[in-house]
Parts: sequence; C-alpha cells; structure tokens
Amino acid sequence: MSNKIRKKIVFHGRVQGVGFRYHAANAARALGLTGFVKNEYDGTVHMEIQGTEAEIDMLIQTLNNDRYISIEDMDVQKIRLEEGERSFKVAY
Repeated sequence: MSNKIRKKIVFHGRVQGVGFRYHAANAARALGLTGFVKNEYDGTVHMEIQGTEAEIDMLIQTLNNDRYISIEDMDVQKIRLEEGERSFKVAY
C-alpha cells in the first residue's frame, strides 16, 4: 500500500520571474517527487505534485526559504494519483 498523494497547488505572491519553477523542479527531483510546475497568465504558478505528505511539505518549506520567492497564499486540493508518472517537469 502506497502512502503517496497528489496535490494541485496554485501559488500566489512573488512567484514568477524569480526562478520559482526551476527551484521547485530541482527540489522536487531531489526529494523523488513527480509532477509538473508552470506559470499561469494571471501571475500565479500552478503545480501538481505527487509523493508523501511529508515530502510535499518539505518541498513547500524549501520554496518558502528561498530569498527571492515570496509565497503569499496557496490554493491546495488533493487530486487523483497519476499512476506511472516517473518525473517532475517544468511545463510551458
């Protein structure tokens, strides 16, 4: 039995033009997480992330500790797991 979950997170704040997607991708890969991250036209960043709750929390903590990123709010919802997903991508 897997304790993996998948979350859709929309980040609000100073999250575009500060290396957010690449920082997120590097941290996610280091933690063994899968999913994707992409900029939205409204200035937010959309992420779907899959792993354990603790790993996902660690990723968010890493992003919160970056000196250029300023997360002011997050819209978070649990969504269905993507079976067979193997990597974390920066989407365009």
